[in-house]
Amino acid sequence: MPGTVLLLAASPLGRGRLVDAAGVLPVLAAVAPAVLSGTDTANVVELADPLEPQAVLTRLRAAAAAPGPLTLYLAGQLQLDRRQRLPHLALARTTAATVRYTALPWHWIREELRLRSAVDTALVVDLHADAEAWRYVAERGLECGANAAVYGRVAPGGRRGVAEPAYMKAVATLLRSGYRPPLPQLHEQALARIAESSAGRDLVLAVPGGSAPRPPFAHPPTSPARLEGRIPAPPGTHHAPPAAGQTRHGSGQQTPAVRPERRAVGESPHSVKPVAGAVGADAHAVISAAVQDGRHADAEVIAARQEQLAVQGHGPASDEALHWAEVRADLAMFAGDAERSCRAWLAVAGVRLAAGQAVDAPAVEAAVDRAHHQWGRIKDVARARELGPALAELRLRVPGRRQGALENVQRQLRQLQAAQ
Repeated sequence: MPGTVLLLAASPLGRGRLVDAAGVLPVLAAVAPAVLSGTDTANVVELADPLEPQAVLTRLRAAAAAPGPLTLYLAGQLQLDRRQRLPHLALARTTAATVRYTALPWHWIREELRLRSAVDTALVVDLHADAEAWRYVAERGLECGANAAVYGRVAPGGRRGVAEPAYMKAVATLLRSGYRPPLPQLHEQALARIAESSAGRDLVLAVPGGSAPRPPFAHPPTSPARLEGRIPAPPGTHHAPPAAGQTRHGSGQQTPAVRPERRAVGESPHSVKPVAGAVGADAHAVISAAVQDGRHADAEVIAARQEQLAVQGHGPASDEALHWAEVRADLAMFAGDAERSCRAWLAVAGVRLAAGQAVDAPAVEAAVDRAHHQWGRIKDVARARELGPALAELRLRVPGRRQGALENVQRQLRQLQAAQ
């Protein structure tokens, strides 16, 4: 089965630049796709200093939905937004004042991977953090979810000019030999190569199972310790905003400008058939296999059963029930049913707000953003017109991160009403 590789290197272009992240891409690009992936063949997508978080999201979402093993190589810098104090991957136009709107929230990465398995999903990261982000990571860790193995390091921002992604360059240099060892071994070899320059300052990420490390987790690079993991609360509490270019009903998402992909075509073996009684983590794996095999109805049946069990056991506003409601909303999106997905996200947003969650809570914003995105993809004008007022009402309460989102809904709704 072919693998998928996403090479993402991003850092601000102005004075806030801590690391020359894109400088590692030529070295990574010189590695054979199959070696980058650890599979016989692989599709590789490169993103060098992208401008828009929604463009990155589009590529990340496509990579996460692809069948087969997935490896993400991420180089860049972490910063916190001023409102919610959450870590973001800074992009080319990011400044300290615009992190919320111009950087990629770290939890978007985690959420896009939530239907995958850590068995075939890996993050290899080389991150530099400014002072605030460094304190955050040192105190709380870097939450990557339970759906990916994570290897790499977070380094404090230097005081002597722009740093280089030394860890990622070491990884790329090792891979240019034409052989990709198991990731734990590759990780330790890379750390050994940068041991002298890092001088034990880095926070080392070595999480085979994909669970998040508990701070403190700084270890000398020459002897990284296996970090104690914690399984987070059920995922699905943070989602991404609408992708750029989604304002017309039935239109596709805007395609970002990225470097040409290196592609190799292969066939996917038949996936494991779902088991009606699958529960817990097993249910996620079976659902993922069903989606990748195109059996969307099977995936929906399993997720609906899990949501019913969660409601019975914990209540409709519980994290468990909301998680499965969000999974079902995503499954509708994967199945191409924008109307059903929009309705599901509207319902999730309503439950969260009724439960007293703040209008700017990431989970609330995410639900409304996703409802907005799916509403923009409904091809049936009558259905879109029916759902428009509910979305507009929500947008009045939850404006979200994207400026003009409410005005966008109102404008589109007027056009739909005029089309009667």
